[in-house]
Amino acid sequence: MVLPGGFKEQLRCSLLLIVISAAYFECEHNFFSMSASTLQSGSFHAPVDEMLILKSKSQEIEPYLNGRCIYLVDQSLGMMGSGKTTVGKILSQVLSYLFFDSDALVEEEVDGTAVADIFKHNGEPFFRNKETEVLRKLSMMHRYVISTGGGAVVRPINWKYMQQGISVWLDVPVEALAQRITAVGTDSRPLLHYEEGDAYTKTFMRLSALFKERSEAYANANVKVSLENMAAKLGSRDESDLSPTAIAMEALEQIKGFLMGEDGC
Repeated sequence: MVLPGGFKEQLRCSLLLIVISAAYFECEHNFFSMSASTLQSGSFHAPVDEMLILKSKSQEIEPYLNGRCIYLVDQSLGMMGSGKTTVGKILSQVLSYLFFDSDALVEEEVDGTAVADIFKHNGEPFFRNKETEVLRKLSMMHRYVISTGGGAVVRPINWKYMQQGISVWLDVPVEALAQRITAVGTDSRPLLHYEEGDAYTKTFMRLSALFKERSEAYANANVKVSLENMAAKLGSRDESDLSPTAIAMEALEQIKGFLMGEDGC
């Protein structure tokens, strides 16, 4: 595979060698040699029995997935809230994929400048153009799980690139997202700085407005994982009771359904 130019070191030819030697061989070995609490994302630990179920599900869909990238989208403005990063890392592990955050790749394209500073000094249109260019390059690659920025869904051209792979919408109720985002702070998200009121209120109001504005865009996703529906099936009203592993399992199940339908099964 010829790697398109423009990315920094992690997307250059040396990384392709890592993909070949590590992602295809070491990941499988590492997975089965893990103890019950080894797989981590941040402070998250997954029991080995859950991970074995995940691995089994991943093996079921791999012949249909055929190396296509998986793009995760949500309405969290790119902040922690939906568990997108944790779920993405779990999916990348069990599929022997690599994980990337599109916001981080944009930052690399702008000499390591943080997203908030890009918005401040260069403006949102500049950031969106860089984001689109990142997604264009990623669309030519295989075996990646990509956590996209919250605004990536706005541009139709971005969906064109993401549809080269499988797009998965992690649908979290706005109230739950607002609570989680408020808990971790909003300083890094420039789009939350235009609302009045306390942190929760302005986060909730902004998320509600953006979701209303972008709701039709999310419908472009190949797969929808509704945390509200998942919690209801378990007899819970609190989506925070759902583990990242459970969400990843549901994502794989929904991806399998999409791929089987695509294949006419």
